[in-house]
Amino acid sequence: MKLKKNECLSCGKELIGRSDKIYCDLHCKSSYHYRKSLDEVPRFYNKVDNQLKLNRKILKNFNKSGKAIVRAKVILDLGFNPKYFTHYWKNKKGDVYLFVFEFGFLKRIENHTEKYILIKWQEYME
Repeated sequence: MKLKKNECLSCGKELIGRSDKIYCDLHCKSSYHYRKSLDEVPRFYNKVDNQLKLNRKILKNFNKSGKAIVRAKVILDLGFNPKYFTHYWKNKKGDVYLFVFEFGFLKRIENHTEKYILIKWQEYME
């Protein structure tokens, strides 16, 4: 009876040992699954999570003092997407601020220019 020689799915080396073995070692197994995951379409959760993280990073960068105003084009060019937010807060005037975790933003048009008013979450907003 002749045994079939198996090859590692990751590196292609000849496998020695059990007949149902498919990887040389744990490194090859991990490498194979990592490369396979790169080929897959990103899951919806990952897409949303990555956008929220990017939005928070951009808002944090432009809002050092707790309140700031920035032109919309500036942050949109950096990848900010206002459709992704975690919660909202409505002030007494009726303005609805959208928040990405602790950083909020409100879209305004002043002098025919789109701008965002950036704020930071405060205890009184609860």
